[in-house]
Amino acid sequence: MSEKERIGFIGVGFMGHGMAKNIIEKGWPLTIMGHRNREPVEDLLRRGATEAKSPREVAEASDILFLCVTGSPQVEDLVRRSDGILAGAHKDLIVVDTSTAIPDSTIALAAELQAKGAAMADAPLGGTPAQAETGELSAMIGASPEVFAEIEPAVRAWAAKVVRLGPVGDGHKMKLLNNFLSLGYAALYSEALAVARKTGISAQTFDSVIRGSRMDCGFYQTFIQYALTGDRNVHKFTLSNAHKDMRYLAAMANEAGVANYIGAATKNAYAYAEAIGRGEDYVPMLTEIIGEANGVKGRS
Repeated sequence: MSEKERIGFIGVGFMGHGMAKNIIEKGWPLTIMGHRNREPVEDLLRRGATEAKSPREVAEASDILFLCVTGSPQVEDLVRRSDGILAGAHKDLIVVDTSTAIPDSTIALAAELQAKGAAMADAPLGGTPAQAETGELSAMIGASPEVFAEIEPAVRAWAAKVVRLGPVGDGHKMKLLNNFLSLGYAALYSEALAVARKTGISAQTFDSVIRGSRMDCGFYQTFIQYALTGDRNVHKFTLSNAHKDMRYLAAMANEAGVANYIGAATKNAYAYAEAIGRGEDYVPMLTEIIGEANGVKGRS
């Protein structure tokens, strides 16, 4: 491949816009597919990107094609539909799925692409939309050593930490484990804050003890900001996406024959949030939802 491969990008939403912006700003030619929210699309076009109308067109115009969509059903549709990526696949194409997806689905799609002469890697993300904008995400990659070497420079356009874990599928396995930890923390924090506030301990008092202690971490610091300040946008990851990820984790654990007790309890917190119509709210708002379920109004 040339020094600056042709890059395609599908899914320029909360995370994808910042990733795509960094790719084009660091010198790669970029083709994007239209998004229902035109604002990020128009921004990227102003920066010099080209817009394609279908996944097939993006695949035909790309050497490396990044996908950043909700999950496996969306990825499978992009690859397999009649005007999809498989229809435009060619021997120089590498599809890189940065979504949080079902590992078995990823492995199956990789085999279908390989039959067309193309390759696939999974590179799910760690971080927030703010980190996507600044190019400071992390990427956990499942790929052959040869494919990893081809995609690593482009991945480093938007990621500060890049780790190859093993073959295709390993990235998505690790991402589900990573999200189990972070979403489990969110459920724990939310319940702890509900108990605290029910017994007369404010979110501010809670934070004064946890912040800077052994229980502090980067995730806690973004999560707690909603309870402290009401900032809705500090961590823009929806509760419906969290529920989806925990369902994927449950499926992976079930396939492996693992008793997933804590995962099931965590999943139910997000299932409840979605069931009461709060699925489009963001994960830090779970503290408000769990509080209200226990008779504690407000967020702090």
